[in-house]
Amino acid sequence: MKKVEKTNTAAFVRTIFMGSFLFASAPAFALQGPPDMADSVFDDTYVTVGLGGSYSPSYDGSDDYTFSVLPVVTGSVKGIDFTPRGPGFAINVIPDRDNAKIDFLFGPVITASFDRVNDIKDTVVERLGELDTAIEVGPSAGIKINRITNPFDSLTAAVDVKWDVAGAHKGRVIAPSLTFFTPVSRGAAISLSANAEHVDDNFANYYYSISAAGSAASGLPTYAADSGWKSIGANAFGVIDLDGNALNGGFGIIVLGGYSRLLGDAKRSPITSIRGSADQWFGALGLGYTF
Repeated sequence: MKKVEKTNTAAFVRTIFMGSFLFASAPAFALQGPPDMADSVFDDTYVTVGLGGSYSPSYDGSDDYTFSVLPVVTGSVKGIDFTPRGPGFAINVIPDRDNAKIDFLFGPVITASFDRVNDIKDTVVERLGELDTAIEVGPSAGIKINRITNPFDSLTAAVDVKWDVAGAHKGRVIAPSLTFFTPVSRGAAISLSANAEHVDDNFANYYYSISAAGSAASGLPTYAADSGWKSIGANAFGVIDLDGNALNGGFGIIVLGGYSRLLGDAKRSPITSIRGSADQWFGALGLGYTF
């Protein structure tokens, strides 16, 4: 029924997407602390590399789950942050200001979508045919409010707007998010986030419509998917520095977990409603190193 695989693109997307919020918030330890916490690995240029395993649906709408081993790379160079965003990255070209109450985020984002490109576990859905890889490019912007409940936490509202430039779904995706980050000690932090995706007709049609030919091949009824809110979700995760001091970098354990619910035509499509599930769960455990 649920076959474990060595690779899984949907798990990669979710894990790296969630991890980007946590690592991007890490400099809050350094930027917003009192004088005795001012010197840290996050002050100027730093890089975090990591490796972890995740368990998630094989594609959006699937009820077949797979295990994946995944890399993570994130960091900052002279105040210019780069963070993973799916199989891809986002760059914030506006440096955070020391002790600022409000910081702004803006820069390019580029991601790849491998949904149903391969590794399709459901044999009925597989008969619909494999899809092409989408390369999605656009701007990312947001605002971060610092020191909400303590000197080190932050609340970030952001949105990515991306268009496929590779000729796969040829559509547009809008992905807003809201993230609260707070350290709970000098060596541990947690982050809670809510996110959603709104897609246009091209995206919805590519991933969730079923043509007459697809119906004949799979036995599923024909379906025409339109634009709308594709999903809404929530994530929770934490990081624990192994020597108890996050400011000096080194090794840390990362724990991730989340849930998303498909909405609208993505939920109603026979790909989801008959062969899969609108409820999408995922989790991950990893080890990172910051220097």
